[in-house]
Amino acid sequence: MKKLIFVIFLISATGLLAQKKPLSEKDAIREQKKEERREKINQLIKQEEEGALIYQKQNAYAFKLNTDGWAFLFEKGKYKSITKTNLVWLEFGERKHPKEERIPTRSSSGGFVLISEYIYGKQNNFYYLKAGIGQQRLIGGKGNKNGVAVSAILGGGLSIGLLKPYYLEIEDPTTRLRQQIKYSPSNETLFLDPNVILGKGGLFKGAGEVKPVPGVHIRTALRFDYGRYNELLSALEVGLNTEFYSQKMPILLLNKEKNFFFNAYVAITFGRRK
Repeated sequence: MKKLIFVIFLISATGLLAQKKPLSEKDAIREQKKEERREKINQLIKQEEEGALIYQKQNAYAFKLNTDGWAFLFEKGKYKSITKTNLVWLEFGERKHPKEERIPTRSSSGGFVLISEYIYGKQNNFYYLKAGIGQQRLIGGKGNKNGVAVSAILGGGLSIGLLKPYYLEIEDPTTRLRQQIKYSPSNETLFLDPNVILGKGGLFKGAGEVKPVPGVHIRTALRFDYGRYNELLSALEVGLNTEFYSQKMPILLLNKEKNFFFNAYVAITFGRRK
């Protein structure tokens, strides 16, 4: 019995000594930085509760996945109050027709088999550039250092639709020569004939033929900011885009053209506050 009590005492003493073991220099520095970070956050929360602006401006970048394409966005923000931030942004992206279908192709040249693909009936690539102004308002998460700040974004501005002709590489049924063509009423039969199409044209083919089309846009969104009390901005954004152009945009042949576009998106946003 005495031996058992001695063993238990020895184990307890060893555990206490292990707990009191001094931190290494590296661990001590890490703990100090954590404590400084906690203190900084507490100070920021205190300042905000007293009505002070803890940051003055922000720069943000975002990659957006739209229901009909993709986009990159750059945004600058100016804090006007604790709950209100004025925004300006530039956005570049591509809009795709929902009925686009990629068709694989196989051909031979110089003894090699070439594998390619093209979008059947595609008349133009539809890119766009948008410049807008708006406002971000904090609607939830105020004063919660461990939670997520939820903000609403509303704004709009000008849009420029950029129509770039979509080229196909075909084999002329008469001359048997390869050539790249874009759609026109005179070559519609060739452009829509899968038997002569070898694949899509070069990546930059048609870049010098881009046609701009003016328009306007509206942006509405909710932003979930999970790095609010941090100089680094980290957020997830979900929203809606509405665009109207001065003319109908021909994207895919044999489908109705339109000049009004509406889609949803999700975006990963990151940046820095100052």
